[in-house]
Amino acid sequence: MKRSELRGSATSRHRGRYWRGGRVALLGLGVVVMSPGLAKAADAYLPIVMPITGFLSVEGGSQRNGAVMALEHAPGGKSVDYPIFDTGTSATGAATALDKALSDGRPIAAAVSVFGTEMVAMMPVAAEYKVPLLTISGLAKITESGNPYIFRFLPNDREIKVAHARYVVETLKKRKIALISDTTAYGQGGFALLKEDFTKLGVTPVYEDSTIAPDTKDMSPLLAKVKASGADAIVVHSVAEPMALIVKQARAAGIELPIINSSSIVEPTATALFEPAELKGVCAETPSAPETRATPKIKEWADAYKARFSLEPDGLALGQYDGVMMALTLIAKGAKTPEDLRAALQKETYEGIAMTYKSNGKGDLSHDAEIVCWDGSSRIPKIVAHYAGSEMVLK
Repeated sequence: MKRSELRGSATSRHRGRYWRGGRVALLGLGVVVMSPGLAKAADAYLPIVMPITGFLSVEGGSQRNGAVMALEHAPGGKSVDYPIFDTGTSATGAATALDKALSDGRPIAAAVSVFGTEMVAMMPVAAEYKVPLLTISGLAKITESGNPYIFRFLPNDREIKVAHARYVVETLKKRKIALISDTTAYGQGGFALLKEDFTKLGVTPVYEDSTIAPDTKDMSPLLAKVKASGADAIVVHSVAEPMALIVKQARAAGIELPIINSSSIVEPTATALFEPAELKGVCAETPSAPETRATPKIKEWADAYKARFSLEPDGLALGQYDGVMMALTLIAKGAKTPEDLRAALQKETYEGIAMTYKSNGKGDLSHDAEIVCWDGSSRIPKIVAHYAGSEMVLK
């Protein structure tokens, strides 16, 4: 099978088709039609390579939407070809999908997965092709491995977990922590960082469990152990599905402890699973909270996102939007090659919708975090704390 045929069967495109060099691929038919001269070649090729199916499809869907929204409004009148490749929430699938995406055309960058396990698999591919990857994955190691082609537009977990832990200990005044994570690379990495941060804050969890598989459905054995531990708060770092089940089943079991989660719980597809009353006493760290519409600029963007996708936005969508829009802005300003763009991403400052982005020299451009909480009256949370810069570092 030709590579073009593989792409026709394995990828999806915005509005049912995409143009590049006069070629149009029609979705749903698996057909590639060669039509020279029908359309002008795009100014740039920037594929989207993300988990559209699998247990991380919720997070992948949010970041895909954010990327698409930016690419639909590329500055400077630039036209961009952006086929979408599904990684299938799989390390092997991610590496294969990225290889296909980067080998088909002349990519200047790629918008890539939120999932740390997939990012680890894609990093060698980026290094081989020497193409910048624009991600919102929080896994600390992806920008701590010396790969110059990784650019992160959400806070490194090493930073945002400080905000997570500080809010629990310093604001909620909780010291008997039940610390829980899933078995993904994201879950394991965040679990280790939270343990380290709680230790620095003088707190030792009374219960720990980092063995929750992402497809676990029955959380009652876990919750029974949490209850028996005498914990005064539950801290969870995991992908969306197990986190939502922990919260929902805890409330159904009459466990009313504060539950402080990582950012996946903030996604509208996750909060839609709850009645507002079930979310009372639930909080989360998040890079931003556009659904709160806290500023006029964020409100304008959030309203546009909701009109475009018929969903409330979340921090994942906004982080990916800002990341792709920064790259597109640098392309409009003259970055013509992947190396041009890589150099510009490392040195330029960009004023995005969520925050100001500036690389720390390793590819981490985002250094702000919010804590949001639900009061039981709405699925839209309220921002209760903001952390930035030195506030997300513990000695």
